[in-house]
Amino acid sequence: MTKGVRPGIPKAVHTILGRHRITSQLGRGLHHPAVAIGNFDGVHLGHRALLAEAARVARSLGGESVALTFDPHPARFFAPELAPPMLAPLARRIELLHEAGADVVLVEPFTGEFAALAAETFVELVLGKDIGAKHVVVGADFSFGKGRRGNTALLGSLGQRLGIGLSVVPQVAASGLVCSSTKIREFVLEGRVEGASLLLGRPFELDGKVVHGFERGRKLGFPTINLAQEGEILPKPGVYAGRARRLDEDESWHGAAISVGTNPTFSGPGQPEMLVEAHLLDFTGDLYDARMRLAFVAHLREQRRFASVDELIAEIARDIERVREICT
Repeated sequence: MTKGVRPGIPKAVHTILGRHRITSQLGRGLHHPAVAIGNFDGVHLGHRALLAEAARVARSLGGESVALTFDPHPARFFAPELAPPMLAPLARRIELLHEAGADVVLVEPFTGEFAALAAETFVELVLGKDIGAKHVVVGADFSFGKGRRGNTALLGSLGQRLGIGLSVVPQVAASGLVCSSTKIREFVLEGRVEGASLLLGRPFELDGKVVHGFERGRKLGFPTINLAQEGEILPKPGVYAGRARRLDEDESWHGAAISVGTNPTFSGPGQPEMLVEAHLLDFTGDLYDARMRLAFVAHLREQRRFASVDELIAEIARDIERVREICT
């Protein structure tokens, strides 16, 4: 492993660890790259439009499409206490960028040194010399360089001098809503996962490892997996219709009734732990220690305390039937 590259990042990902390091990190030079630039948090439909344009241009150049992203998110570097939660961990973001058409993903460590680069230096050194970009694709609100002084007009003029083409992709909307990571976070936190799915172009997901819980679901007749989730943002407490699949072995999806919350019917005094549990429909087997992905398709109901265990069991049975109708 190259010094400085984070463990767990897929092998197809290549990190810029300093100026003029692209060739050494990739083991080769980039071939006529068309480069889409962004934070790509969530890789939503707007991001996919940038990647589609980069892929189109790359084909016309006989080259390869490249996604250039940053870690940590610049907002987390400048004001970590105010930075929003990320919609997906870096490793998942990288997978999604590849799935959206990027031949190569470059992860630029966002450091003080990088943040201090003048806009002109970023274009000439990073895009021109390091990457050898033949074309760049950005969104209409793209800004870059120290103090965010660079904009699409400056990028276009500098690129013209350096022989780098430019595509500026307008905002993408779905059902009249502009696709933005901020709006998706809002939808997730409100439990409106249908809205998040609309803008993402796929359901909102959580990945994590299955851990031991209290086994209450099994005792109630509805065994659940307990997920030690790896994300930074959770949907509002409630019950959701979704799907689940095992990441380390099985590629097939199972319908799932997903609960996010504190199990108020059983919670005792004090601050209860927030739990993510899922009952997989028509599944039997041991999933302890497996890595799973939960996809949130629809909100079913709010979390609430039930007067009796029998009332809870009846409600869970109704939840599962609704999941069957929605997800199978």
